[in-house]
Amino acid sequence: MPNILVIGSSNTDMVVKTERFPQAGETILGGEFFMFPGGKGANQAVAAARLGGEVTFICKVGQDIFGTQAVEGFKKEGIATDFCLTDEHTASGVALITVNAEGENEIVVASGANNQLTTTDLDNAESAFAAADLVLIQLETPIPTVEYAIAKAGKMGKRVILNPAPAQNISADTYQHLFLITPNETEAELLTGIRVEDDATAAQAADALLAKGVKHVILTLGAKGAYYKSAGQEALVPAEKVKAVDTTAAGDVFNGALTVALAEGKDWLPAIQFAAKAAAISVTRMGAQASAPHRSDL
Repeated sequence: MPNILVIGSSNTDMVVKTERFPQAGETILGGEFFMFPGGKGANQAVAAARLGGEVTFICKVGQDIFGTQAVEGFKKEGIATDFCLTDEHTASGVALITVNAEGENEIVVASGANNQLTTTDLDNAESAFAAADLVLIQLETPIPTVEYAIAKAGKMGKRVILNPAPAQNISADTYQHLFLITPNETEAELLTGIRVEDDATAAQAADALLAKGVKHVILTLGAKGAYYKSAGQEALVPAEKVKAVDTTAAGDVFNGALTVALAEGKDWLPAIQFAAKAAAISVTRMGAQASAPHRSDL
C-alpha cells in the first residue's frame, strides 16, 4: 500500500444535539452532549487509516489532556505519529458543534495549537514527505504553512490533494502544485466567484479551477453527490440515499476514503464511488472520527 501523508488539524469536538439552531441572542435547551476527537486533518487521517491506508500524520497539539488523548487515539488507529508535535504554550484545538434534528451542523473552532504549525515543523518532517506517495491537506492550519507544504510536496513530485476547508483563499501559485482539489459548493464559490447551483455552474466552477493549474477537480455537492472534471473527463457520481443524523465529518471521510482509493490505483469513477459510500455511512453516525467507517463496513 502506498504511503499517505496527512497534514492538518487536530481538535476535540464538543457536540450538543438540539431540535433547532438558536437565533441570535437566544438561549435554547439542547439534548444530549458528546465529546469526540475531531479536526479536519485528524478526521481525514483516521478515515484513511480505517479504510486501509498507510498513514503518517503531521499536526500540532497542546500539552494538555486533549492533545494527549488525541495522539493516543491516532496510535490506536495505526497512524504513524512521529510528527504529531506538542506546543507547550498553547492549548489544543477545540470545536463547539451544534447538531439539529435534521443532522445539519453549525461549528465554531478555537484553533489553539493548530495555529502554531510552522514551515520549520514541515522541514523537520522531511522524511515523511520523502516517503509519501500522496499528500492530503486542508485549511485549518496557517495558510503560509499550508502553501509551503503544498509547494514542498509538489516540487518533490508528490500527488497533492487539497480539501480547501474551511473556505479561504490561497495564492495563485499554489494551484500549480495541486493534483486534485475537492471543494464543496461554498468553497468553490469563494475560490472561483461562481455560485454552484446546478450541473452547468458546477462545470463552470470546475473549469475555473482547472484554469488556475489544478489537474483534477471534485466538487462535493452534499446529497446531490460529487462532480468530477479534468482536462479529458467529467462525471457526476450520485450520493447514497441514507438518513443523516450528523453530517459533521462527511467531507472529511470522503477525502480520506478518496485518497485511499487513489493510492490503491483505482480509476476516478470507482474511487469517487468508494468515497461516496464511506461518506454516506459516516452521516448515519454521531461524531467526527467516531463516524468514519472501516473497510468491512463498505
